Amino acid sequence: MNQMIRIADHPECAAGAALWFHAKWGVPLAAYEESMAECIRQKNKIPQWYIVCDDAGNIIAGAGIIENDFHDRKDLAPNLCALFVEEAHRGQGVARRLLDFARAETAEMGYETLYLITTHTEFYERCGWNYLTTVNEDEGTTARMYAASAAEKNA
Repeated sequence: MNQMIRIADHPECAAGAALWFHAKWGVPLAAYEESMAECIRQKNKIPQWYIVCDDAGNIIAGAGIIENDFHDRKDLAPNLCALFVEEAHRGQGVARRLLDFARAETAEMGYETLYLITTHTEFYERCGWNYLTTVNEDEGTTARMYAASAAEKNA
């Protein structure tokens, strides 16, 4: 079974995780490094980062929880971000496990709702997320924002 790793509990994984997320999303490496360092400094607050590793220790998936995922609705926080599952591991429930884990973590931090922006609407709807509104992204485009109860897990 794949191993879910909280970067806050495993700071030795932060450098590799930052490189992995940078390679997937193209966000500057320094941004991931800074966010993960903050995650490690304040273990039970936003931001948080998670990776899933296979039996050989390779990262096969990951996601983060940050205050704002580059959009104009600063009041809708925290945001799930950077969810990615390597193609060879898709369709195996890895993303759903990550989503449920992130929702539970968000609830433990005292939040009632977790938000995300996405173009993968059908996937998130199947995982129990509900369309909330359209937001303006910092880069000038719009995106669909979804919300999910932090405490509930998807059935």
